[in-house]
Amino acid sequence: MAWNRTQQHVLALAPDDVWSIISDPARLPEWNRAVRSLLPEHDGASVPGTRLAFTPNPPLLGAVHARTAPDAVVTRNQAGRSFAWRQPQPGGGLLVHWEVTGHDGGTLLTQSVAIEGYGSALFTETAAKPLAAHFAENCARLFRLAGGVSDPARRVVIAGGNGFLGTRLAADLFCRGLDPVILTRTPRPDSPFRQAAWDGRSQGAWAAELENDAGDVSLVNLAGRLVDVRPTAEAIAELRDSRVDATRTLVQASRRLATPLARWMQASTTAIYADAGEAKLTEDSPVPEGRSALPQMTGVARPWEEALNGANAAHATILRTAVVLEQESPAFDRLALLARAGLGGPVGSGRQWFSWIHLADWLRIVRAGLGLEPGIELPEGVVIASAPRPVRNAELMRQLRGSVAAGPLKRFGLPTPEPLLKLGAAALRSDPALGLTGRHATSRRLFQAGFAFEYPELDAALAAITR
Repeated sequence: MAWNRTQQHVLALAPDDVWSIISDPARLPEWNRAVRSLLPEHDGASVPGTRLAFTPNPPLLGAVHARTAPDAVVTRNQAGRSFAWRQPQPGGGLLVHWEVTGHDGGTLLTQSVAIEGYGSALFTETAAKPLAAHFAENCARLFRLAGGVSDPARRVVIAGGNGFLGTRLAADLFCRGLDPVILTRTPRPDSPFRQAAWDGRSQGAWAAELENDAGDVSLVNLAGRLVDVRPTAEAIAELRDSRVDATRTLVQASRRLATPLARWMQASTTAIYADAGEAKLTEDSPVPEGRSALPQMTGVARPWEEALNGANAAHATILRTAVVLEQESPAFDRLALLARAGLGGPVGSGRQWFSWIHLADWLRIVRAGLGLEPGIELPEGVVIASAPRPVRNAELMRQLRGSVAAGPLKRFGLPTPEPLLKLGAAALRSDPALGLTGRHATSRRLFQAGFAFEYPELDAALAAITR
């Protein structure tokens, strides 16, 4: 295949309930916003060979497609198990396949989207990637359509929940039957989740979401501006204040509660250790001070964590997260773009350590912190969310080239010397320290809690992400 992506999601529903939706092509637009319509040529079961009138979104693309493209065709309909269809493209086609299997009292849905043929470069961007994008949110819509309901006794408020990690976490919890509520400065009209508007600085009606007569409330605080900005004094202040103000506002709201929050998961970052060189960091390692404490890292993360002091929560964990890898995550997409463009060689010296974690493991750690992973109880205080095998930057780029680059670029990528990186960062209004600094951070406390990583090695993580 010229391009393919396979993703999976757990839904707390019987397989037959999920099957009733995915086996009806006409209902696809209800749970995948990249599709305007997918209409069978006749009523009844869509058996192999059934023609499907496929119109993608947005409207302009759909209009062009309707005038120029042939119908899609059902290629597989294995009752209760597997459904697939193919849209012919010049010299190849778009293939979509869903598979339903039982999983721990619920359903594991596997979606595969692929493009083949000589027009694959164009159709990957216009057809395949939009269909595959936002899979977690699409599964949340599917969950609701198939009869899934949230349990009001298990509410999880997610501050900053419209970002990459927040939407994935909300979908993960919602599809497991919990009741996520997103606190956001800019509510999204197309969100499948319940949202409450806030400004991250002042008390308001949103604070009522922290009270729940029906059961417990837990909080996951991810609020904060994206870090990929120039390291000016003004930008650093905005990075710090967006996190500190939001955390203090949440702490103030919690102190007005008659019942403490059951769990508080407080986001932080392994960047708190700044540029750590060859030090092997764990939760016991001191946070740097003085000249070694980079203001855009330690100067943001330390007050972010300290702002949690005084929170009214029965159990609070500070999660120092490494770089989260998954398609559509800002870090992975930028690194993959460099590798595909031929700039997949070492950055700077290439010897700086790169601590990372696969999204699936990050989600499991957060669930453990919320008391949702049987047999695993995270301690209070600091926990590092990072895979147990950090790699050096040169090794990261070598493996990334092998996973995403084409032809000879898999074996060779131009290095990015420090002066060139700084020049490029200035042009992109980014921070060169994001690529030039590093740290070897692993968790002692996760090991002690009995947590086993699904993706401890980078090669397996990249294979899962790019399959």
